[in-house]
Amino acid sequence: MDQLHNSLLAGRRDLQPDDTQMPDIALFQPDIPQNTGTILRMAACLGLTVHLIEPAGFALSDRNFRRAGLDYLDQAAMRRHVDWSAFRDWQTKTGRRLLLLTTKADIVYTDFSFREDDILLLGRESAGAPPEVHAGADARLKIAMRPQTRSLNIALAAAMITGEALRQTDQFP
Repeated sequence: MDQLHNSLLAGRRDLQPDDTQMPDIALFQPDIPQNTGTILRMAACLGLTVHLIEPAGFALSDRNFRRAGLDYLDQAAMRRHVDWSAFRDWQTKTGRRLLLLTTKADIVYTDFSFREDDILLLGRESAGAPPEVHAGADARLKIAMRPQTRSLNIALAAAMITGEALRQTDQFP
C-alpha cells in the first residue's frame, strides 16, 4: 500500500457493514485527483465515508490529490473497492440503497426522499457511468439546470446533493 492510502486508513473510524448511520459517497473510477481530494475533504468535515471504486485514473499518491484534500485527508474515511463487482457485492450484503447522480435521470434530487443509509454514487468525470452502473442503481437523480448547460463539476454536484441528503435525514454533524 502506498503512503497516502495508509494515512487515509490511519485516522478513519472502523468501517463495518452495520456502520450505516449516515449517507456515504461512492466514486466510480474517478479521473481527476483534485475532485476526489475535494470530495474527501468534504466527507472528512461532515463525517462521511467515501467509497473509491477502482480503477482510478490516477495514483492515490498523486501530489494534486493531496493538495486538494489538504490536511483533511488524515481525517477522511475511505474504503477502496477493487472494481464495480466488488463494490456491488459489498453494497448488496449491507442492503444499502444505491443512488446514481447523473444528468441522465428524470428525478430532481430536491424532489427525492433520502434515507440515512443511502449511498450517493457519482460516475467518471470524463465519461459518466456505464450502462451496468445505471442498471445497478435503485434510483437515478439529477440537478435541475438550464437546458443549454451540460453538467456541473462532480465535486460541486456531490456537495449539493450530499447537503440535501444530510438536511433531510438530520445528519449534519
